[in-house]
Amino acid sequence: MLDTYTRLQIEKVAFELLKSSKALDRYPTPVDDIVAHAELLVEMGVDLSKIETSFFKKLSIDFTKIMTKVRGILDRKEKTIYLDLSQPHSRRNFVKLHEAGHHLLPWQKAIFDCVDTDQTLSHEVNEQFEEEANYFASTVLFQHDRFQDQVAKLDLSIGATLTLAKTFGASNHATMRKFVETSNKRCALLVLEKHELAGRTPLYKARDYFQSDKFSASFGNVAWPEQFGYNWEFVKDYYHGRRMKVDGSITLTTDSGEEVFEYHFFNTTYNGFVLIFPLKENKKSKKITYVTGVAKKTKL
Repeated sequence: MLDTYTRLQIEKVAFELLKSSKALDRYPTPVDDIVAHAELLVEMGVDLSKIETSFFKKLSIDFTKIMTKVRGILDRKEKTIYLDLSQPHSRRNFVKLHEAGHHLLPWQKAIFDCVDTDQTLSHEVNEQFEEEANYFASTVLFQHDRFQDQVAKLDLSIGATLTLAKTFGASNHATMRKFVETSNKRCALLVLEKHELAGRTPLYKARDYFQSDKFSASFGNVAWPEQFGYNWEFVKDYYHGRRMKVDGSITLTTDSGEEVFEYHFFNTTYNGFVLIFPLKENKKSKKITYVTGVAKKTKL
């Protein structure tokens, strides 16, 4: 967990980059222009998903320490970013900015090369630097306080997060996480992995779980199981291939007792997203509709 001082320092570097690259208020966020302004090259002629281990040796990287799939590498000497080109474009945007963070955060200058995987590295310093680079990437991609300006125009819903993802050019996963973690409402996000079948019974595991500060203050923690079976309504939604649901209801056991919540469900085929919030938390004086990713207000 990053402390407040470190977050403020990262935000300062990120905001200066957004201003100097003339990226503020340009949508979707012009990631390639930002990276070029940072004097970094993205090498599109190399695909990390297809290279041999000898490639890492050329960059003086210890391949034995790479335990999961490599998403991006920063060659600090050559100021070059290499990517796994099999990942979606929106995820590449985040990885590019993550690597730019390693390059631009002044206290990380001592790192000679950086390897990014689906999980952070085990060494304490590298783990800290990975978290810092993630925070930098999120701050730049969502344009500092511009994200909250856009959120203020929308309701609490899956539809709002999809609109924001299109606006900023970010992945649905990153946007939903940012939406919940910065929300001034009581909400939480459960991310389910693809299902496994135990006989004929679908079983899902949680890939991620996030909740807003206000959700934590009201309910504390949720008693989630290790696996989610067919008795969960959102598992039925996911298992039967439902794309979206905005009228779900579930009862959860929290530190404050048993509570009934609303939920919205969205299926990307890669993951199932469950946005959870208390009953009537989404009550507003204006109705939000979505047309081709643009939010419009309608008086009730």
